[in-house]
Amino acid sequence: MNNKIAILYIATGRYIVFWKDFYKSAQKYLLKNYEKEYFVFTDNTDFPFKNEPNVHYINQPNLGWPDNTLMRFDMFLRQKDNLQNFDYIYFFNANMEFKSEVGEEFLPDESGLVMGLHPGLYKNKPDEFTYDRNPESTAYIPYGEGKYYVQGCLNGGRRDEYLKLCQTCSDNVHTDKKKNIIALWHDESHLNKYVLDKPFKLLPCNYLYPEKWNLPEFKKNIKIVQTNKTKLKYGGIDWLRGKTDKKLTFCGLITGKLKKLINKTSSLRNEAKRNSDKTYSELSKTIREEYYE
Repeated sequence: MNNKIAILYIATGRYIVFWKDFYKSAQKYLLKNYEKEYFVFTDNTDFPFKNEPNVHYINQPNLGWPDNTLMRFDMFLRQKDNLQNFDYIYFFNANMEFKSEVGEEFLPDESGLVMGLHPGLYKNKPDEFTYDRNPESTAYIPYGEGKYYVQGCLNGGRRDEYLKLCQTCSDNVHTDKKKNIIALWHDESHLNKYVLDKPFKLLPCNYLYPEKWNLPEFKKNIKIVQTNKTKLKYGGIDWLRGKTDKKLTFCGLITGKLKKLINKTSSLRNEAKRNSDKTYSELSKTIREEYYE
């Protein structure tokens, strides 16, 4: 083997709409001198680049919510034999897209594992993390423990270490299911439990940056974004999740923004009344930022 990377990508149902942008951007920016092959788990039989020599179509039924995400470790393990041919394995959420060059800093250190720091919780204290606090779950993490909260949208590592992670998390998911327990944040909760007492390389938030967020520490050097699912080109969240057969329209988008603005304005005004230090200009600025988000 010579620096071969397996990329695991789940795109069941309508989430296949993200695949084209993901594939093109990964080919352009991700570890250019490494051989990359893509394992696309989907129930769609026709999608862009399906016949490319480095794309492997894996027939994956749509399991519904939350099993489409919770059972991902089982999906990966069913490809265990094929994955033996690779040095590294990485999983990416469907809506990830590369924005600039990602080099060898992306590879694991001696720990063999790579995780991504959650952009919504990186400033929080451990007791504020959304770990699973249910002692009956195998994903349970008690208060007073933990140092980081990793997001489930991006993780990977050296082949053997990553497959060991998948096996352990799969076993834990099935143990919980036998007791009719589902971890709070599904696969992400099991992932955090697995790395709780293990060393791993932690990627900063610019490697899993939520589109349209404003994180000054990371904004100037964005490597990978989590694409905004409310974009018109992707049909809107309700369409993606199969809640409606009607794609989001421009009028629908504006109506949604106005409703959000009205609710936020009311909330901010109430907050301003409670906080005499909040000036009207500060309130107006916040409202403008919320509208143009």
